[in-house]
Amino acid sequence: MRVATDIGGTFTDLVCLEFDEKSGKPIGVKVAKSDTTPSNFEEGILDTISKGKIDLNKIDFFAHGTTVVINALTERKGAKTALITTKGFRDVLEIARCNRPDLFNFNFIKQPPFVPRYLRFEVEERMDYKGQVLTNLNISNLNSIIKSCKEENVEAIAVCLLHAYKNPDHEIKLVEELSKLFPEVEIIASYQVTREWREYERSSSTALSAYVLPIAKKYLNNLENKLKNKGLKNSPYIMQSNGGITSINDVKANPITMVESGPASGVFGAIALGKVINKKDLIVLDIGGTTAKCALVENGQVKITTNYKIEHSRIEAGYPIQTPVIDIVEIGNGGGSIAWIDEGGKMHVGPKSAGAMPGPAAYGRGGKNLTTTDANIITGRIHPDYFLGGELQPDYDSINEASKTLCETLKGSKTDIAKGIIRVANANMVNALKLISINKGHDPRDFTMVVIGGGGAMHGADLARELQISELIIPPHAGVFSAFGMLMSDIRRDYIRTNVLTLVQEQRHIIQSTFNEMEKEAIDNFKLDGYNLDDIKFTYYTDLRYVGQEHYVKVLLSDFNYDTPLETIIDFFHKEHKKQYSFELDAMVELVNFHLVAEVEVEKPDFPQMDITGKKVEDAIFDNKEVDFDDLGIHTTPFYHRDLLEPNMTIKGPAIIAEKATTTVVTPMHTVNIDAYGNLILTLQKV
Repeated sequence: MRVATDIGGTFTDLVCLEFDEKSGKPIGVKVAKSDTTPSNFEEGILDTISKGKIDLNKIDFFAHGTTVVINALTERKGAKTALITTKGFRDVLEIARCNRPDLFNFNFIKQPPFVPRYLRFEVEERMDYKGQVLTNLNISNLNSIIKSCKEENVEAIAVCLLHAYKNPDHEIKLVEELSKLFPEVEIIASYQVTREWREYERSSSTALSAYVLPIAKKYLNNLENKLKNKGLKNSPYIMQSNGGITSINDVKANPITMVESGPASGVFGAIALGKVINKKDLIVLDIGGTTAKCALVENGQVKITTNYKIEHSRIEAGYPIQTPVIDIVEIGNGGGSIAWIDEGGKMHVGPKSAGAMPGPAAYGRGGKNLTTTDANIITGRIHPDYFLGGELQPDYDSINEASKTLCETLKGSKTDIAKGIIRVANANMVNALKLISINKGHDPRDFTMVVIGGGGAMHGADLARELQISELIIPPHAGVFSAFGMLMSDIRRDYIRTNVLTLVQEQRHIIQSTFNEMEKEAIDNFKLDGYNLDDIKFTYYTDLRYVGQEHYVKVLLSDFNYDTPLETIIDFFHKEHKKQYSFELDAMVELVNFHLVAEVEVEKPDFPQMDITGKKVEDAIFDNKEVDFDDLGIHTTPFYHRDLLEPNMTIKGPAIIAEKATTTVVTPMHTVNIDAYGNLILTLQKV
């Protein structure tokens, strides 16, 4: 048995694949969903294991993704953290970057650093940009720093010294001494978090990793112990933001790597599905209870970036985290997003969410605000027998009560308000989808959209219609697809080194030696997990720019080896730069960062083809109800059990297809075809 669990902002999901011992082929899929339990996250996982009737003794592989890190950051529930840096650089976190996110918005908010000034300390030392020692490390004031930290009940210390990305010797010595003198505190140094330059971003990343280190370590230890006590034989693998899984010890050492672990797994699950059905250009949209996430996949590849920020908006610069994260856009729009009116009388949806407790008004748990989920119930798009997987009947009295304020303020009916909520939510999601496609030079009409998450199939058809995307895919178990994606992820580690050099023949040996060193580090790390060189696959990237530019373009060096001519690498860069910025220059090219991806392939389950029993599509209909499709009108609509649909069946919209973890809305303009793997493929009907 292979199991994956994913903790979201509202729900915790589980997928279990059971295999035949002789043939090795999957013989069954179990899915389970439970409320996320923020006060004790592992309880939500144990709830799903219990609901799915999973015997942990039989599990060979357990993967896990979690929102523990991002929640601790956004809710400010991490540890009290101190920072030790090079003399003269105490205020790097405070100074930050001077550029406003929106140049002409004078409502810009200066966000306070996670580490206040009285907890930022200095030691005397200095490296130059080449990593050569200018001033030796002097730790004569370390005892007074520790004394201050103890008086302030500091729980974690971040160490970030100048140019340690190039030479971490001083950081290593400082951490060794700190560990001896102050063993009860968690300590992390910048070289363990990132070996990429940019002083503010490095300091921010290290401080944030230290901030979440105690809470993440405690959570992972509790999870591991509870799962072992329940019978799990092997330690769980943890999903990272780069789309790969890794050992639990890796993540304990640097927890910031799982800041976006859940969204990453859904995207890589979609990529795996795309390979099977021969769809390499995808727009992946994951709508959960709290947020909507989207990413673009081109030719089977998703971009990985280290220019990631949390809490970034038009009026807030956000906090940078230099860790490899899939290039994803995330907005506060999900099933639990609350509808509200601003001072000018305009309605908004999100980013505030009702979460799992009290949840939408329809839960009947005391929710006082209308949410996107409530709006979908009011318009008839969710069947009451399939609400929350059939575990709960919608509380219509609570919905009516929650809608009163909006109806009075906007002078509209409950149905009008519900349609307005769905329109606003869809508009927010369309804007997010444009950020990853149109704004980056991609035409969404050239892509297939894959929608996942509990809310993806609810909104996918409307969003695809708005963006003129001709094909929409809802995979089986779409509501828990992020968990499923973890079973499709390989063990992955990213190694990034800054070493600025001009791409000329005289520098060729440095390129070879740098990649060689990174390969050796990767091999040594994988050996600790019991893997050999033959198990490891290397992929090579470089961050390149024209001499004189500030920022760079990440370039995949396809079929790279140490004999690859520099002209080939430069040509790769010219093409990528022109693709992203519509021009290329006749100028020298500079290499900024080396990026090595080391992966060990994990045995992945096949996407099983469905059996055909000869049922008629009409056999799947379980009800007919009126559904409001907004501008497309109100229609008497058949409701289908997805479990009873088979390959080669066709359904003309309007239709609603219900399953345990989500509901697919098929507009009157769409037709659904079920393929051999049970995917619902929605296309616009020909007029």
